[in-house]
Amino acid sequence: MRLWAVVAESIFFRDLAYVFLAAVGGGALARLAGQPLVLGYVLGGILISPLTPGPAVSDLHTFELFAEIGVILLMFSVGIEFSLHDLLRVKWVALLGAPLGIALSVAMGMGVAALLGWPLLPGAVVGMVISVASTMVLARLLMDRGELHSRHGRVMIGITLVEDLAVVILIVIIPTLGTLDAGRLLTIAGTLGRALLILVPAGYVAARIIPPLMTRVARMHSDEMFLLVALAVGLGTAALTQAAGLSLALGAFLAGLIINGSEYAHETLARLLPLRDVFVALFFVTIGALIDPGSLGANIPLLATK
Repeated sequence: MRLWAVVAESIFFRDLAYVFLAAVGGGALARLAGQPLVLGYVLGGILISPLTPGPAVSDLHTFELFAEIGVILLMFSVGIEFSLHDLLRVKWVALLGAPLGIALSVAMGMGVAALLGWPLLPGAVVGMVISVASTMVLARLLMDRGELHSRHGRVMIGITLVEDLAVVILIVIIPTLGTLDAGRLLTIAGTLGRALLILVPAGYVAARIIPPLMTRVARMHSDEMFLLVALAVGLGTAALTQAAGLSLALGAFLAGLIINGSEYAHETLARLLPLRDVFVALFFVTIGALIDPGSLGANIPLLATK
């Protein structure tokens, strides 16, 4: 048993070294080519994937869990950089634009299905799947381009946050499209209602407690304690939203908005940035390692129709 544990530990650290070497190499190539770092990280992940020849990580599941931390830290930092006022300025664009975008994607999917001779229902499902953008990926791309605080950046983030809420509905609807009944509609309503019952009171209490708490912790003059409390707020809020049936990314973003209300928001962000960048790189390398270039090459005509 002891020997097995030593071997497993050795493999883990070898894989971790592969991941960071892939991030360094891919990121450097992307920077030299004038491309977003995200693209380089994904390329590096493809090179160390078990699905490609050469050195490969042996257990992707472990790194998928680390990658989730990258999602939380990135969205937490984005929330700190935003303010509730920024989001309220684009609320109607986001609330109307997200459902409209989903509806147009569904219509496009059905149109493509009709052209290919498919049944309309699979086309609608494809449209639903591609209609929802990743807030995390979008935020990172906007940050790399220096456009996170632009008007269109705020609009895009607002729309993808509304889409995060729409995912809750789509997850319930898609598996039962052929048999959608009143019971399923009640399930959707119950999920959203439970989320609101949990998050609204929790958000109100957190907005009252967390800014003064950050002030007290800052007066302790301990960098370690300040960072630990900030991480506890971000991770705890993300876990709460996941328990309510919503996404980790949404919860982390809300935690960031709450921190933004304190006078130490900029200090929190400065302490968080190095840790965030490490885990974000790990996230995109893991995404790359999950891509099978062989499957992409074999299905180029099908992908081109999308």
